[in-house]
Amino acid sequence: MVRFVRPAPGMNFILYSHLDETNVDAVIQEQIDYFSQMEQPWSWQVYDHDRPLDLKDRLMAHGFEPEDDPDAVMVLDLQAAPRALLEPVTADVRRIFQRDQLDDAVRVEERVLGGEFGWLKQRLGDHLEVPDYLSVYAAYVEGQPACTGWVYFHPNSQFASLFGGATVPDYRRRGLYTAVLAVRVQAAISRGYRFLTVGASPMSRPIVARHGFRLLSYACAYVWKENPGL
Repeated sequence: MVRFVRPAPGMNFILYSHLDETNVDAVIQEQIDYFSQMEQPWSWQVYDHDRPLDLKDRLMAHGFEPEDDPDAVMVLDLQAAPRALLEPVTADVRRIFQRDQLDDAVRVEERVLGGEFGWLKQRLGDHLEVPDYLSVYAAYVEGQPACTGWVYFHPNSQFASLFGGATVPDYRRRGLYTAVLAVRVQAAISRGYRFLTVGASPMSRPIVARHGFRLLSYACAYVWKENPGL
């Protein structure tokens, strides 16, 4: 069992588990008891190869809900990163440093995915206040936010994680997704990380695959919903 635990503002989850029918329910309850004391949102990352085979059903029986459709878990060995991701980025890609600058990134996500993403500004804003933990980027076309993505730098790990890659439909096929990917690859290398992981959607999977990311598995976050107020 591997827990990823971070004090407020949080981002807590079970990253890995190796269970069987004899202990799965007891271990699930142990994790519920542990994280409930923190009074923060948390989730359980479930991979297609996890055991027991009915782990998803057991988590739902304990009060978890799947967050979204499964993503393709893909990884890039940064020591073998393709040259295209290492060259200077010529697009107008800007790093976002402060909470009050996050509106452009949030606006891109809202235009791509639909809905209201005020919660995302709150989450990213909280995480930006943690030193050396998160870098957020936005690409612009004629001053308009067109693409966004961010990268988490996990302490005491060889892995950094990509999130949020999205391009407004009107600005696709201009290399913006690759530009935002490249600045994050270069940021991870500059910090000494060996690997980059991403949970790729069906739309982004072929793009990152062209840049050397390899498929490991499929995964879905199961979010704990029984804790009042979260």
